[in-house]
Amino acid sequence: MLPRSTPPRPKEAKLFRNNRSQAVRIPVEFELPGDRVLIHREGGKLIIEPVTRPTNIVELLAEWRKEAPLGPEDRFPAIKDVRARPEKIF
Repeated sequence: MLPRSTPPRPKEAKLFRNNRSQAVRIPVEFELPGDRVLIHREGGKLIIEPVTRPTNIVELLAEWRKEAPLGPEDRFPAIKDVRARPEKIF
């Protein structure tokens, strides 16, 4: 029988002010990749997740599929097609 792995114990982190924002110093063992995160609340918890970026066209198209369809206000306006006239070039 395999031994059960116990989740790591929570570690205390320091909060500090950075201009008008509150910041948290993240210990190295909890370091996140990249330079951006998503943050949201779940009850009394604050959840911080790394922002992942598509790395190829298939992932990019999959992300675009999640977007809401464009509405009529997003369409190009109708443009009257004007016939070209000859121009004199000196």
